[in-house]
This record gives sequence, structure tokens and C-alpha cells, in this order.
Amino acid sequence: MTREKCTVHLPSYAEARPVAEIVQTASQYESRIFLISGDKKINAKSIMGMMSLTLSNEVEIEVEAEGPDEDDAVNAIVGYMSPVAS
Repeated sequence: MTREKCTVHLPSYAEARPVAEIVQTASQYESRIFLISGDKKINAKSIMGMMSLTLSNEVEIEVEAEGPDEDDAVNAIVGYMSPVAS
């Protein structure tokens, strides 16, 4: 199992679009992927679950994955939600 904490920095446009992109990214991986915020643990491949999470900027979350490509999956999700400033 791979876990990594990150601070959310999503684009401020179109509230549903970032959630859809996270679900699409997560769906590319075989591993089970979850986003954990407070007492909620949501399947990152579930659009309805992800919409219930209501991600907000500057909130710390944890990304957890378990499976054959767990490291790549966590890196991709964290990279999307918390991009490195260039």
C-alpha cells in the first residue's frame, strides 16, 4: 500500500471538471485508489463518491492506493491535485 499526503490546489474554474479529471486519471490504473479527508474515505474511481468529497483548495488530503501500479497511481493523483509551481 502506498500513501501520500498533499495539499489540494485545483483550478478554480468549473467545479465538476477537476473531479472528473481525477476520476479519469484514477481509472487508468489497476490499483484501488482512495482519497481520504477527515473521516471520509472515497473511491477515486467513483464520480458520485468524488463529488460527495467536495474538495477545496488548501485542504490537506491523503491519497492511498493498493495494487500493482500503486506508486504510479498515487504520483499521478497527487501531481494533478498539488502541481509543482514552475
